[in-house]
Amino acid sequence: MNVVDLLGLPALEDQLTRLEPLLVESVVTGDGFLDEVTTHLLAAGGKRLRPVLALATATSGARDASRDDLLGAVAVELVHLASLYHDDVMDEATMRRNVESVNSRFGNLVAIVAGDFLLARSAEIAAGLGVEIAALLAATLGELCQGQVAEVRAAFQVDRTRDDYSSAIAGKTASLMATSCRIGALTGGLARSDVEAFTDFGRCFGMIFQVRDDILDVVGTEADLGKPAGQDLAEGIYTLPVLLTLADPVHGPELRDLLGQPLGHPEQEKARAIVAGSGAIAESVLVARDYAEQAAAAARTGPSPELASALTRLAHSLVDGLPTA
Repeated sequence: MNVVDLLGLPALEDQLTRLEPLLVESVVTGDGFLDEVTTHLLAAGGKRLRPVLALATATSGARDASRDDLLGAVAVELVHLASLYHDDVMDEATMRRNVESVNSRFGNLVAIVAGDFLLARSAEIAAGLGVEIAALLAATLGELCQGQVAEVRAAFQVDRTRDDYSSAIAGKTASLMATSCRIGALTGGLARSDVEAFTDFGRCFGMIFQVRDDILDVVGTEADLGKPAGQDLAEGIYTLPVLLTLADPVHGPELRDLLGQPLGHPEQEKARAIVAGSGAIAESVLVARDYAEQAAAAARTGPSPELASALTRLAHSLVDGLPTA
């Protein structure tokens, strides 16, 4: 997914080119070892989705980005990177962005401390952007942690509810998307009503993003995902398609017999097949489409028809192409 191409906003390409050296500058300390660790995933690339949301919201993809706009985008990307460092430790991941994960290369302790360093740098940058943005980013960190803790607590629980799932992904994924849009609106000096509209867009976009990821964990391939398919199932993270299948009177009992414990590869593949064949994928796509409509409605209340059209296109792109059966 090329986010800049999907948005079709002319100034974004140049803005991202200006962003990259600022990202590196923000994490380089002069300590050779620490710099190698903190720039490891930066060098591996990435979609820069959260900075794109911040910059598009701040500038409508039309005017030049100010230094504050760029620094706001840096702050949200550093939080995202820190979460990847920490997530890979928890998941015992060995690959990230098609390179060796930080924890695999440098060890868990270094990965955790380096993630903390990235959070500290993000907080320092946010403080320079003003009290409101600093407080917003701090609150978002709290939401991220709450969402992650909720997910960890729900591991292997076959009675996890849809509300539990929605609450967890609202914290661990949607909160930072919402904050990315909100910081962009704040650095861009938008009216308060527009700040709220773009925050709502970001929240809905984040929900689509996670539901889509959870659908692809069931029906995607390792080549598509950049990680092993079915990993959530194997690790006891029961996402929307799984929960919908468990509630199905035909397929639910067979799936329930498999779950509630770590799965070996044959059991994992059998569980994936049950979910994929249950109708839960199509139902999950409908949930994602509903969030896409909510995102589009929020974007339309903003100040720029061009930006509203671009953001709507981006939201729908996450759903288009997903399997419907």
